[in-house]
Amino acid sequence: MDYNEAKQLLKKYDQLQLLDYYEELNGEERAKLLSDIEKTDFSVLENLRSEDGKKLGALAPADALSLEDIQRQRGEYEECGLAALRAGKVAAVLLAGGQGTRLGSSLPKGMYNIGLTRTLTIFEQQMNNIFDVVKKAGVMFHIFVMTSDINDEVTRKYFADCNYFGYDSSKIHFYEQKLAPTCSKEGKIYLDEKYKVSMSPNGNGGWYSSLVEAGYAPLLKSEGIEWLNIYAVDNVLQRICDPVFIGATLKSGCACSGKVVKKVSPEERVGVLCKEDGRPAIVEYYEMPPELAALRDADGELTYRYGVILNYLFSVETLNKIYNDKLPCHLAFKAVPHIENGVRVTPSLPCGYKFETLAVDIVRLMGSCLAVEVDRSREFAPVKNKTGVDSVESARELLKLNGVKL
Repeated sequence: MDYNEAKQLLKKYDQLQLLDYYEELNGEERAKLLSDIEKTDFSVLENLRSEDGKKLGALAPADALSLEDIQRQRGEYEECGLAALRAGKVAAVLLAGGQGTRLGSSLPKGMYNIGLTRTLTIFEQQMNNIFDVVKKAGVMFHIFVMTSDINDEVTRKYFADCNYFGYDSSKIHFYEQKLAPTCSKEGKIYLDEKYKVSMSPNGNGGWYSSLVEAGYAPLLKSEGIEWLNIYAVDNVLQRICDPVFIGATLKSGCACSGKVVKKVSPEERVGVLCKEDGRPAIVEYYEMPPELAALRDADGELTYRYGVILNYLFSVETLNKIYNDKLPCHLAFKAVPHIENGVRVTPSLPCGYKFETLAVDIVRLMGSCLAVEVDRSREFAPVKNKTGVDSVESARELLKLNGVKL
């Protein structure tokens, strides 16, 4: 794309401000800016004109297996799951595109040290969890690691420097999630530098489309991978490719499943797996009407009690069927560093929008989803904050409770 072509494209979308500093740039910087403009998805700006928020349909509790249900058939589920793992039908997808900024780190979140007397990063702890399954199944499964433009290189290097934590490196595959532009409240796309369009990872909803576009679809097919277990980097107690979870899902006939924990209160800030107009749905805590969040069954249990922990199992066959279905785009109002009056500023308060798709929206498209309850003290230790609730502190306490040496 040359300068005139870029100018015409930007004029169409009323984004000519991206060329404000073009005359100041050297040849290499100009080429970088023009390349960025050519790759920018301007269609996301249409979301600024849509209504923020949505009306909920008719809600009902999700189809679920409680801890008691699982215990009754645990052996049967585990054998079924182990058979699928040994047949190579299941792979894992780690969603690791973020930085540890809320933890005071500029490194990938997975590289944050949660150890006390030794170095133990989130990545290493999750790989230790994976080895628990590998030892039981007797096989290693494929692991896809979704990074982003901001942390891909350092993540790959870290895994290599750690000798892939003893895992078969031929079974660990890295790919970058796609990016979307950021913009001001007025809908003007930001520059991150005078020669660089401001971009941000487009949310975890793009995990499968990004995997396919990275060229891994043939590998899934040739290896006979039928199920993908996606999980978030910020939960140090994630049980990945858990045979019981896999077996329960396969025996249910559902196209996907999600690990859930019982909410500790109606106000807990987790999305709830339920049904909306008869289809599986995850209603975020801020979307759930307070009167429904507080509703209780005759036995005193919350009616909408199952909170998701971002650990899902998806059928590859169904994912391929819905691959072209458009996911809703969510607006995230954030403090976005950008060029302002020729100077790069780092705001302390939210100033602009990032455009994100979410994995939770894929669940609805799958058509059926099984909620599988897990013990939160054994499987839910999110590291979102440095102190307090869902923090490094609380995660360390739960790790110690589970016998992990810190």
